[in-house]
Amino acid sequence: MMLFNDPAAGAAFAEAHGRLEALEAAGFAPELVREVQREKLALLWDRAAEAPYYRDAPGVAARDLDAVEPTAKDRLKAGPTDFERPGLERVVKYYESSGSSGIPTPTPRLAEDVIHNVVGVAPLWRRALGADPRRVAVLLPSDIVPVADFVAGVCEYLGHAALRCYPFTTGMCDFDRLERLFAGYRPEVVFAAPGVLTQWTRVLKSRGALADARARVRTVMLLGEVSLPAQRAKLAADWQADVFDASYGSTETGTIAATCERDRLHLLPHGHILELRDGDKLVPAEPGATGELVDTPLNNFARPLLRLATGDVADIAAEPCPCGLALPTVHIHGRRSDRVEIGGTVVDERLIGSIVYQDHRVTGYLIQVQEPAVRLVLERDVDVEESDDLLAADARERFAGTGIHWDDVLVVSQLPAVTKAGGSQKNWKRTNVMVAR
Repeated sequence: MMLFNDPAAGAAFAEAHGRLEALEAAGFAPELVREVQREKLALLWDRAAEAPYYRDAPGVAARDLDAVEPTAKDRLKAGPTDFERPGLERVVKYYESSGSSGIPTPTPRLAEDVIHNVVGVAPLWRRALGADPRRVAVLLPSDIVPVADFVAGVCEYLGHAALRCYPFTTGMCDFDRLERLFAGYRPEVVFAAPGVLTQWTRVLKSRGALADARARVRTVMLLGEVSLPAQRAKLAADWQADVFDASYGSTETGTIAATCERDRLHLLPHGHILELRDGDKLVPAEPGATGELVDTPLNNFARPLLRLATGDVADIAAEPCPCGLALPTVHIHGRRSDRVEIGGTVVDERLIGSIVYQDHRVTGYLIQVQEPAVRLVLERDVDVEESDDLLAADARERFAGTGIHWDDVLVVSQLPAVTKAGGSQKNWKRTNVMVAR
């Protein structure tokens, strides 16, 4: 798994593998997880003290996390090297975040960063993918962002074959080649951004080729952008497969939560200390709590971070997951900054998408704002026979129940691909909302 010639990397892998085996065997018992957190935090202080930003920061010398002020994500983006340790000759990977929430963030990684992130997620994904070796197709990019490298690393660790076949790699792969690859490789698992898979599903339907492409697929893992339950239900029906919201995290922090076999996102406290901020108050990310997620990644070696404010609003489920794991489950509501005002009502991506995608006849949407009017444009699926007027009327009725009233609802047969292509090609606010000046 992930061949590194650095002896320190081999030691890191042995330590991470052994620790996760013990945690998994104990069902991630809270007392064992807390012990792991204490051990990792003790080591993190030394790494943080080497970074210019934390060198003289309150709380670092005293090793008191409660005394450390949360760091805004914009501050990290404005000066990423201020958070790096000096002398990073052992960097084995270099990435940049997608920039969907602002300026892309350079992110060097040591072997230890990569190893702990992969191994930390594997016990959860094993439950969703199954123990037997499977053929995996990865419809995600990894030229700059790490997502496909990460998926391939987990597959390698778990013993699954992985084929990278991102269909927006100009000159290398497109939907035509992807169709041929699926015919020859016959994947059983597909990892994809929801927008990418939705777009390709439309293409396959228009060619009458969906049945052949999905013939061996049993599991779909969605990641790389927001995934909504209604989207997953739609793709599950189209692909006749189990569809999961695979993970939540960022390039800067690594993976914060991962799915189990019940399609619930479980926090990974063995790799993170997670808190929620409501106003000026920070509380542990425990069942029943809600607020902005604040993360202290315990496995960041090249660039340690303490109390990074993610900007994402989250709820920690009050009830335990039926899967039996003693890891809290989380619902991510998205960034507070990703909101627009419609007719005096402030709405976010999750609310709009949740309502739009309740109708499985719809595969995409665009909000057109030209003050004072706001129009909703819906994209109909290629196999829908009902009239545009009926689809528009149904959408109006669904939104009216939430107090959102559109000045116009238009149905089209094809939206620009960028509004739904996903996988680092889009940001919701930039491509699903068009503001006329």
